[in-house]
Amino acid sequence: MSYVLAVVMGLIEGVTEFLPVSSTGHLILADEALGFGAAVGEQFATTFEVVIQLGAILAVVVAYPGRFAGLLRLGRNQGFSGLRGIGLLVVTSAPAALVGLAAKDAIEARLFNPTAVAVALALGAVWILVVERLRLRSRLEGLDALTWKEALAVGLFQCLSLWPGMSRSASTILGAMIVGVDRKTATEYSFFAAVPIMVAATGYTMLKSWSGMTPAQAGVLAIGFVVSFASALVAVKLFVRFLTRHTLAPFGWYRLAVAGVFAALALTGVVRT
Repeated sequence: MSYVLAVVMGLIEGVTEFLPVSSTGHLILADEALGFGAAVGEQFATTFEVVIQLGAILAVVVAYPGRFAGLLRLGRNQGFSGLRGIGLLVVTSAPAALVGLAAKDAIEARLFNPTAVAVALALGAVWILVVERLRLRSRLEGLDALTWKEALAVGLFQCLSLWPGMSRSASTILGAMIVGVDRKTATEYSFFAAVPIMVAATGYTMLKSWSGMTPAQAGVLAIGFVVSFASALVAVKLFVRFLTRHTLAPFGWYRLAVAGVFAALALTGVVRT
């Protein structure tokens, strides 16, 4: 049963990590509905949910190998490449990293619960629909056109994603659109912006948890990791293709629907609040 749940959780993570619907929020709701934490242990479930995010993040490296190779050409500092590109990602990652470290305990104590997630899903949905309704004018197109100002603005908006359910992807994409970045570029930058902060979070979690992990738990973790990676790779490609013809509005309506379903289940006592 643990392996089956690992596949389901890995699939949920991979599909939702880069969509503006909140992978963390979906994992919290799925854990509540499926009893994943009860099946594998709450402490291991927390480790599992962080590590499978790394599987999804690595899918971006495979989807954009040329871009990542460009970041490693340290002598080339134009556009989104070399030290300049790395610097943009550092500037974007710093605000959420600092806020997360300072408020980690308070965030986990107050916001990592199904009710807080449902509220965040609804608020994020309204944000998506309002931004798309405004039809904001874009003045920057392409990753190479991004400046330090946009990188910092996106980083500040990314702090909102510390509230599970708001979505890191939604926060960065919408933040970039608000400061004048076109939708496709904002989406692609959100992919890259996920890498530093999620690699750091995964490394921190693994340092704390790896020594006490059993072989059976390692197997569950490996299954979730692989499923998350494979499903995220497909989701990234389909999401970018989707945005060439559509807006983010369908994801806003989806978020409202999920929040509504949870509210109904909570009122009937099917899930805890």
